[in-house]
Amino acid sequence: MTNRLYYRDSFLYDFDAEVLDVPEGSRPALVLDRTAFYPTSGGQVFDTGWLTANDDAKFRVTEVADTEDGKVVHYLEAPLGDAHQNLKPGTRIRGAIDAARRRDHMQQHSGQHVLSAAFIQLFDLHTVSFHMADDYCSIDLDTPTLTKEQIESAERLANEIILENRVVDVRFVNREEAGKLGLRKLPVADRDELRIIDIRGFDLSACGGTHVNQTGQIGSVLLRKAERVRQGWRVEFVAGQRAVVIARRDFTALAETAGLFSAHIYDVPQQARKSLDEIRSLRKQREQSQEELAAAQAAALLAETPEINGRKLVVRTFSDHELNFVKLLAQKLTRLSTNAIALLATTSPQPSLVFAQSAGQPFDMGALMKETMTKLGGRGGGSKDMAQGGVARGEGLESVLREVAQRF
Repeated sequence: MTNRLYYRDSFLYDFDAEVLDVPEGSRPALVLDRTAFYPTSGGQVFDTGWLTANDDAKFRVTEVADTEDGKVVHYLEAPLGDAHQNLKPGTRIRGAIDAARRRDHMQQHSGQHVLSAAFIQLFDLHTVSFHMADDYCSIDLDTPTLTKEQIESAERLANEIILENRVVDVRFVNREEAGKLGLRKLPVADRDELRIIDIRGFDLSACGGTHVNQTGQIGSVLLRKAERVRQGWRVEFVAGQRAVVIARRDFTALAETAGLFSAHIYDVPQQARKSLDEIRSLRKQREQSQEELAAAQAAALLAETPEINGRKLVVRTFSDHELNFVKLLAQKLTRLSTNAIALLATTSPQPSLVFAQSAGQPFDMGALMKETMTKLGGRGGGSKDMAQGGVARGEGLESVLREVAQRF
């Protein structure tokens, strides 16, 4: 079993240890008799850093994980190589943790304890899970509803507790004693001894993670997003320096957006809504114009197309109209006439073909399109009366349409 130094001192960044084991496997790794590296557990992600042997061989620790028998495995970035012969049980090792990453994790995890306790004190909303990612954290609350006012109130209380700079104690108690302390949540696991994180006068939780010594070291907690999930509501947040970085990024994006509107940042939502309304209006006008243009062009094409064998065969290739307009034109052609066959193509922006016929005509446009696409190496299909297909290149589409037209 590995002695976990971070249990008693989360601010321990350097330590000495001995190699217990060099596991065989696809990933180079070391097991030490003692470590300050935190393995992924309880929603908190692992530490990274360096391990240095007595011969100055240095190895980057890229992941840390628990084993079922209580050991901590340190996975290394590169193979051990020749150093493998020297890294035997008993070899002295010097460990150095990425301090900035550890401090960030302490701020996030301690911030989560404060935030979860705030939701309980204010609204009796319990946290059922905690997740820490590289750029955000989240808690899942056991509740069918969550309001904006509740979110803001919990955030406010959490930051008040942080500002009060309350002491955060770490102590170990047996399970029987833990059951009498009024913990926020008693772990299900059957352990003889539990590690208790005590935020003085505010929260008591059993937790194996790394934490600050005083709430002021958290810095702040910023709630950013809330969404309904299957088990309740998920609240995303950031704490400490991460909150500063995220807030700066958000402000920069908001300021740039405000600049595009020549407006103040607080007016961006109003300006965005106004722009969206204008876009919807313009899109509606464009669609109406497309309808009118397609109808007029269809009428003109039908008027100039002679009837042969009792049908009007319209064959056209367009370079200035996209697929949606060509499909609309095909619909207009086959609805304005009872005996129209439309073989249309566009070369812009994506080369495409559209085959259509008036209702009641005897041909199968879907089958014809599949046959044509097979020859061209494209993909397409559709119904008996209308089909479409796409090809990689637009060269030769006119000759393809002429060849297909000979079948009518």
